[in-house]
Amino acid sequence: MFKVFLEKLKESTMSVLPVALIVLILSFTPLARLSGKEQLVFAICAVLLIVGISLFSLGVDFSMSDMGEQVGSSLVKTKKILIILLVAFIMGLLITIAEPDLSVLAGQIKGVFNGNPWVLIISIALGVGLFLLLAVLKMLTKTNLSMMLLFFYMAMFAVAALMIELGNSNFLAISFDSGGVTTGPITVPFIMALGVGIAATVGGRDSKENSFGLIALCSVGPILVVLLLGLTINNSNLGPEIITNELDSYAIADNVFVHFFKSLLEEGVGVLIALSLIVAVFLIINFIFIKLPKIKLVRIGIGLSITFVGLVIFLTAAKVGFLPIGYKLGSLMAENKVALAIFGFALGMVVVLAEPAVHVLTKQVEEVTIGAVKKKTMLIALCIGVAISIMLAMLRIIFNFSLLYYLIPGYLISLGLAFFVPSIFTGIAFDSGGVASGPLTSSFILPFAIGACISVNGVASENLLGTGFGIVAMVAMTPLITIQLLGFKSVVQRKVVAKHRLKTIISSDDEQIINFM
Repeated sequence: MFKVFLEKLKESTMSVLPVALIVLILSFTPLARLSGKEQLVFAICAVLLIVGISLFSLGVDFSMSDMGEQVGSSLVKTKKILIILLVAFIMGLLITIAEPDLSVLAGQIKGVFNGNPWVLIISIALGVGLFLLLAVLKMLTKTNLSMMLLFFYMAMFAVAALMIELGNSNFLAISFDSGGVTTGPITVPFIMALGVGIAATVGGRDSKENSFGLIALCSVGPILVVLLLGLTINNSNLGPEIITNELDSYAIADNVFVHFFKSLLEEGVGVLIALSLIVAVFLIINFIFIKLPKIKLVRIGIGLSITFVGLVIFLTAAKVGFLPIGYKLGSLMAENKVALAIFGFALGMVVVLAEPAVHVLTKQVEEVTIGAVKKKTMLIALCIGVAISIMLAMLRIIFNFSLLYYLIPGYLISLGLAFFVPSIFTGIAFDSGGVASGPLTSSFILPFAIGACISVNGVASENLLGTGFGIVAMVAMTPLITIQLLGFKSVVQRKVVAKHRLKTIISSDDEQIINFM
């Protein structure tokens, strides 16, 4: 296990180091004037982030992935549709409540719901539970993913249009951000493994393609549910004070040590409750259906313990060091608008590498496709997609226009490509969108955008909520295009090769005599 941990540590270091180096180098330039204390806190938190991702990734291999596959395969073997769908709904509900990314977002906009973040959390959890149920049903019936996505995205934009008509357009950004933050480090490993387990048991010629798409549908559910919730929100609750009331949390604490241990305790309790809910349901399912041997349960228990420690360290480091530095960097960089857009692109190229769930997805894609889709290729496509998305988000902050000017053409291109690329690329692409927008996006990129927005538009800007948010939605959208373009490239290459072979055969001067006697 120690050897595996060292490999994870090396991988995590290569992932986090580019982000840390860019920020630290920038902090010594006139563009970003960070104090010595801020530099030190950020550097220490970067090291903790590396350790946290390593432990989390190691723990997932020994626990969450195995749990998901076991639950998926054992439920399908019961051949009781109602039980399968009920368990899918309950697991989706509990895993979402457990998701730390969602808590970060809900805490930043709790003023919209009169200081109660649970209104948003429970609403999103119900959306994920319902759409995980639909995703499992899609796998059992082998329904076309592209057609389902097209239908639900049309419904989503129809509700968005109604919201604009009612004057609640500032709530749009929050709605689309909710889809990105839902699929984080706890949700992704379990749901992806669940899909692999179900697909392997259902079988069929397209079992590989069928194993992808669960994350995609689970990202749509929260957006649609929060859009519907937004129809009930009083527009007077959407003022700039929703953000400005939370600005104290965007600064390095005076007593960093006290703040660190307080955050460590808070995150520990939150993750413990979250994992306990999942474990409780798993143990019930195991007792009734799976009946794993004790030695395998012990292995899963050890893996969950490692997952717990890694995730707590990761979230604490992100909250204490990355969130306040992200906000301050955004505020300082916005003084030079050209530099802001360029830095946004550079930041996007590297920040996705530090998302723990991204490595879970890329590894699983390479395994399921038996190396046909390489992990390195996936990472390059994700880096380019996220870099473009953050740069475009910075331009939106500078010029202050609606998020829909990006989302409508972006999703039209994404859904259009789905009809021209192999279905496995569509499933991977839409899964990647949810995975790319993880906890580092919520706790570093989102504060960066809010800081830039306040610097450009002022604290009292009426559009602060609508413009400051929405960057998570952008990060979740662009990989849909870049990953599918990989699939489109493979289709074109195959056609070119086939055409070249046919041309070679036709142009051949050699006579071919076939003797059937």
